[in-house]
Amino acid sequence: MAENTSRGLFKLNGITGMLIATALLLSILAFLLTNAIAVEKREAKHFYDPAPIVSSVDNVKMISKDNAKYDLSKR
Repeated sequence: MAENTSRGLFKLNGITGMLIATALLLSILAFLLTNAIAVEKREAKHFYDPAPIVSSVDNVKMISKDNAKYDLSKR
């Protein structure tokens, strides 16, 4: 039976491969984290303003014939 002599500690399937995979995963994590922080900062300046709905009770009606025109597939 032939012995597997192609294994090595510092080859791609050893410590080197593990370090490459770890560095790749950490770089992906850092990229996604910085993008998430950038989105949070941008959206903190342009937040949702519910004033048109809250300021007038006439905008939201519990019983209205206009509710039948609302199409759920366009959400």
